[in-house]
Amino acid sequence: MRYFIHFSYFGKNYHGWQVQPDAVSVQGELTKALSLLLKSEIEIVGAGRTDSGVHAKEMYAHFDFDKEINGKNLTKKLNSFLPKDIAVFDVFRVDKQAHARFDAIKRTYEYHIHLKKDAFKEDFSWYFYRDLDVEQMNRACEVLFRYIDFQCFSKANTDVFTYNCKISEAFWKNEGNSLIFTISADRFLRNMVRAIVGTFIGVGLHKISIEGFEEIIKSKNRSKAGFSVPAHGLYLTKVEYPYI
Repeated sequence: MRYFIHFSYFGKNYHGWQVQPDAVSVQGELTKALSLLLKSEIEIVGAGRTDSGVHAKEMYAHFDFDKEINGKNLTKKLNSFLPKDIAVFDVFRVDKQAHARFDAIKRTYEYHIHLKKDAFKEDFSWYFYRDLDVEQMNRACEVLFRYIDFQCFSKANTDVFTYNCKISEAFWKNEGNSLIFTISADRFLRNMVRAIVGTFIGVGLHKISIEGFEEIIKSKNRSKAGFSVPAHGLYLTKVEYPYI
């Protein structure tokens, strides 16, 4: 029987989602907890991979188990056993063919920037003190919808079959002394959102024109794009499935 886990995590203390040798990961903590509570070697498949330090307000993963599980009870036990920075919302049974990664039809990320120094936001948002032209950054967002190949924003030497991603939503929003960038797509490349945001910073500082932003995408060259912004401002906020 296949089960989905619906959960969230604060990524500061983790080297990303995926299990790595000699490093603490979210996948590793969940695997350890489930295997102990179910008294069986459990393998977990996540909806995607977040980099070291990136957070997830919503994440899904699946695992197989040969017995009926009371999702409500297991959720309570997991939350008691897991570290305080991983929170499970639900565990529920799905069709045997359901897949947390391949069945996801849309993923949404947010990147948070605060424009005035704030000691209480340091772990949750990136501090950037210079003035940004948000209107110009939103104009550049419209360019993203014209393309599907985003190799220029992908981490180098990434083992993927295609750099194509269909972006369905991208915009910047002012909230007090904060800026929030929201982007949705069917899939994302490694480091893609952080590279896009870093390039938008160049647009907001008037160092990159709208035309220049488009030329960067056309170039398919990572070195032409902007820097990769720090991980701690990035959140996976939503993962959507056709059956949930």
